[in-house]
Amino acid sequence: MRWLLAGLLFLLVVLQYRLWIAEGSLAERHRLQSQIEEQTRINAQLQERNAALEREVLDLQTGNKGLEQRAREQLGLIRQGETFYQFTDKPAGAATGPAAATSAAAPAEPGPSP
Repeated sequence: MRWLLAGLLFLLVVLQYRLWIAEGSLAERHRLQSQIEEQTRINAQLQERNAALEREVLDLQTGNKGLEQRAREQLGLIRQGETFYQFTDKPAGAATGPAAATSAAAPAEPGPSP
């Protein structure tokens, strides 16, 4: 009876080891499941990116509209007869508003002579 109990206890320990720790265990299954979910998410992002690139390639191959838009945005090219306007931001220390314009435009008053 003692041998049977020892055998069953040993079998229980072996089965628990396989269930929780060994290859094919629940922990490994959980880890692999999370890897599958992450790879599925990455694949979806890459498929969206590939679809956008494919649309862009087809647009560039079929007409000049996409090519012209790209030349305007990336290279700053303009058509003949168009006027190019470039707006720049004012420096951070520059005064703005009507008070700055009047103080800059008003001549300084002469001070008392020594």
